Amino acid sequence: MAYRNGNYSAFYVAEPFSESGLGANATKDFVYYNMIRAWKGKDSSFPFIDSHDKNYNVRDGSDWETTLKPRLRERLRKSKNIVLFLSERTKNSKALREEIDYGINDQGLPVIVVYPDYDSKASLLEDGSLKKEIKNLWDNVPIFRDSMDKVPTLHIPMKQDIIKMALEDKELMVNSKIKHGCFHYKV
Repeated sequence: MAYRNGNYSAFYVAEPFSESGLGANATKDFVYYNMIRAWKGKDSSFPFIDSHDKNYNVRDGSDWETTLKPRLRERLRKSKNIVLFLSERTKNSKALREEIDYGINDQGLPVIVVYPDYDSKASLLEDGSLKKEIKNLWDNVPIFRDSMDKVPTLHIPMKQDIIKMALEDKELMVNSKIKHGCFHYKV
């Protein structure tokens, strides 16, 4: 079994994916992923280990079945959890469906769901539960919505200190995860 120490970031980018030029950087969800990478670059103690840095890069011209999908799966097999960026702009792409389906349904990876449009724990909640607007976002990625009850999912805002706390949480790592369920931090 592979050593699982990475955090697999899942985010929507327009297909075909391109990291060059504006490409992916024009897609907001990718910008949030880059923000976490920048936090790590500024502070090496920030507990983010980027699974996307663990094997060969993927490029636009690569074949889905023979190159892209196997590399995504390899990265997921080396990961301890998934960090899913979910916003109103997130769309149900082929890559995102594959990442979530394989990550949850095959690998059993816990998911830390980051909502970039929300900036506090309280902003996600209404009467102590996740807001309907948050739950409606799950429809943007139906495979996530339909599979999330199989693993622990933690729902958090896009705040560095809260993301840090989630990344350090042993209960959100594949080898020490808690039972499945939908969780959020108390206010």
